[in-house]
Amino acid sequence: MELIQITRENLACEHICCAIANEKDRQVMAKKAWLKDRLDDGLVFLKGNVRGKCFIEYLPAEAAWAPVNAPGYFYIDCLWVSGQFKGHGYSSLLLEACIRDAKEKGRKGLAILSSQKKQGFLADPKYLRHKGFLLADTAAPHFELMFLPFAEGEEKPCFRPHVKEKPCVPQEGIVLYYTSQCPFTAKYVPLLQEIAERHGIAFDAVHLLTKEQAQSAPCPFTTFSLFYQGKFITHEILSEKKFEKLLDSVEE
Repeated sequence: MELIQITRENLACEHICCAIANEKDRQVMAKKAWLKDRLDDGLVFLKGNVRGKCFIEYLPAEAAWAPVNAPGYFYIDCLWVSGQFKGHGYSSLLLEACIRDAKEKGRKGLAILSSQKKQGFLADPKYLRHKGFLLADTAAPHFELMFLPFAEGEEKPCFRPHVKEKPCVPQEGIVLYYTSQCPFTAKYVPLLQEIAERHGIAFDAVHLLTKEQAQSAPCPFTTFSLFYQGKFITHEILSEKKFEKLLDSVEE
């Protein structure tokens, strides 16, 4: 499979947003705007020459939108191969391209957010271990920071101290921290806010707009972190149906 790297020159015409077909969709537009602003930070978005979920996105960990300390590493935002593209070795192809790039640029290795067991929107820990990744650090309730060092004795990446304990916030009601790194937040955040308002529940959407804000966020997964009555509920981007079910359960 041919791999294409997103640049300022081809960003407007390349399909980059998962399985979203309409390039004028607000999700696509939000993601492309976010990507464009990150290119100067060294972000790389490498995709298969297809329309679908077959890509890897990474950047220098110093510029990562996550509360991690991993100087000298690349931080992988997302490695996603799904649907008809699974089972053909494309994940390995993308990961190997990332490793080559990291070594050519003098990076110490790779770091990526995972979990104790496979969960949506997080890298599969079983796959990562198969590829040689090691556990670098943990954060409550289930997050794991995995890393692939290129040499023995490299310092391990770690979570920033403020996210080591179970994440919480001081506000009551629903508080959602999110970024535009994932295109789905552009669609679902406004929908979830409307649903919460119908239920009469306060909803505070905190849109993280800089890497500094993201690095100071209360949860390791800054793309989407949902809290209720101060307690962390989920990192998974919820559909309307799942959110309604969640509200029914907390209102009982």
